[in-house]
Amino acid sequence: MEIIEYQTYREEEILPLYASVGWTAYTDAPDALRRGFAGSLLTLAAYEGKTLAGLVRAVGDGATVVLVQDLLVFPQYQRRGIGTALMRAVMERFADVRQLQLMTDDTEKTLAFYRSLGLRELSDFGGRGFMR
Repeated sequence: MEIIEYQTYREEEILPLYASVGWTAYTDAPDALRRGFAGSLLTLAAYEGKTLAGLVRAVGDGATVVLVQDLLVFPQYQRRGIGTALMRAVMERFADVRQLQLMTDDTEKTLAFYRSLGLRELSDFGGRGFMR
């Protein structure tokens, strides 16, 4: 597996990735997703040979706050350390940033995954998140 900076948006590989994990809000609005990629702070992709296996996309100012917007791995490549490698790459890239944030599904699987990377829940810091 090779992790590289994803600089050229290729809808033919991105839409199938999002669809494979059921993120239809993105696939139903492909123009918005393309714009989201264009406005991202950093996008890293994991490739097995020439095949996209997964990606992580971060937004933010890169100095004080970074939000991990998307972390996706094709189901057939899951449980191989790809998501971990992508997250570690982002964490290393932004090691000096004050806040590295993300939102995720409230399942034991996702909570265990992010905790294994040393991340803590917002409530551990006495905080609470909001969204609309």
